[in-house]
Amino acid sequence: MKVPNDALVLVADGKKALFLRNEGDEEFPNLELERKSETADLADRDQKTDAPGRAHDSTSSGRSAYEETDFHQLEEDRFAAGLAELLKERALKNEFHALVVVAPARALGELRKHYHKEVEKRLIGELSKDLTGHPVSEIEKILQAE
Repeated sequence: MKVPNDALVLVADGKKALFLRNEGDEEFPNLELERKSETADLADRDQKTDAPGRAHDSTSSGRSAYEETDFHQLEEDRFAAGLAELLKERALKNEFHALVVVAPARALGELRKHYHKEVEKRLIGELSKDLTGHPVSEIEKILQAE
């Protein structure tokens, strides 16, 4: 994937985000860390207060439990929405002209739901991979190979 000079590269998952700027060129990217954002990785059990509720199910002979809420996934979705909001603010301030987003499929899908039109105008590429745990030099190589 060609990443132009001065492009913003967001590498994210559901709880961590790296904002990188390409100080190099399309042939030889040189990604520099601008900002790192991370949320606490609380276990689902630490985020809820109760067991799921129960209700009488008239279609069967017993009672059924309501589906349990996945608070961990809700927090990851909120994180992605917050990143999309931050991208919108930065786009409206013209802080980047080109954007590449790298995230696992679920996080990428959640980000897409919240992209502002100004972010979409600047979006030049997306990569569905989890690279938040990789060193920046490895991220550069992976982007070059795509």
